Amino acid sequence: MADQPTSGVPIELRKVTKAFPGGGEPAVRELDLDIPAGEIVVLLGPSGCGKTTTMRMINRLIEPTSGDILIGGQNSRGIDPDRLRRHIGYVIQQAGLFPHMTVAANIAQVPKMLGWDKQRIAERVDELLELVGLEPGTYRDTYPRRLSGGQQQRVGVARALAADPPVLLMDEPFGALDPISRERLQDELLRLQDDLAKTIVFVTHDVDEALKIGDHIAVMQRPGHIVQYARPAEILTNPANDYVEQFLGAGSSMRLLRLTKVGDIELDQVLYASEDADAQELRADIERDGRGYALITDGMRRPLRWIGRDHLEGREGPVGATGDAITGTISHRMTLQDALEELLNADTDNVPVVGRRQAYAGSLSLATVQNAIAAIKARERERRLRRVEAQ
Repeated sequence: MADQPTSGVPIELRKVTKAFPGGGEPAVRELDLDIPAGEIVVLLGPSGCGKTTTMRMINRLIEPTSGDILIGGQNSRGIDPDRLRRHIGYVIQQAGLFPHMTVAANIAQVPKMLGWDKQRIAERVDELLELVGLEPGTYRDTYPRRLSGGQQQRVGVARALAADPPVLLMDEPFGALDPISRERLQDELLRLQDDLAKTIVFVTHDVDEALKIGDHIAVMQRPGHIVQYARPAEILTNPANDYVEQFLGAGSSMRLLRLTKVGDIELDQVLYASEDADAQELRADIERDGRGYALITDGMRRPLRWIGRDHLEGREGPVGATGDAITGTISHRMTLQDALEELLNADTDNVPVVGRRQAYAGSLSLATVQNAIAAIKARERERRLRRVEAQ
């Protein structure tokens, strides 16, 4: 990828309505939605609730009957539809690759339309194949029919990213895959998003998928309106009404543990410093902190080493390469259940948590997870109590 890939932009839907001729009530009715830049927003709901129609109105594959859609602050009605679509990546179920074209030719479609030269296109194709985990030498000249379903979807994602668009639309992209391939591609998408920070609108009817990948979830109901828009943890612990609760299914603390993300809980904040920090000043900070150790990070705040008081005894000048190498990190997008497994296999009591572009966001310990579980149980009890009182 380029050193500075294009980051996502905000999307705003203002009183957007879509009524099809002879279709009775509108498919989408006066829908308001703010999609933050660089986040994955999931449109979740049953068939016929308007989620795919809503997504397709963003790139004007379907024109709104009324209302406005702003992309990066610009009204989409004022942008030529072809130009708009070339700057919005689009991924559909079963990839939608052209069967008579090689993988490279499929990925190159939009860059060719934009007038890129052959060398730049070839470099971009190889770059994207590596990004989605496909070896360019093996897959560049392969035809789609020779790929598995999961590999085709990876190519579909690469094609959508080819011109480095700020916005990515994904319409049930993993719905036709087997459970193992589906989970792997969900993980791959989250890994890519941490590096690329695109604005992603993702359509699904699968609750677990929405809870796993969404930064925010818009739960939709017929006819085309949003009944709750919130972060996954809030939707799980505080559903807006009976419809949301029934759509989510029976809740339990174990399900919350499996689907709550590390980034949704309060993390430990271990003292950290850069490699050029003064050794004796850091030793004094460690003494004051009371833990007896600190985390050393690079210039991008990525975790490198644990360092203790003993490492700094008698050392003058910058910390440099002193300390013990980090043996593993936990992604802020990892579920608490997966994080718990990582902690049980870790060499240290604390494991650094990394966020966007692998930057240090805090640390996790067994005690942190235990506190999170206790908080989840407390929220569950409060929710049940509110339901009883409401009856």
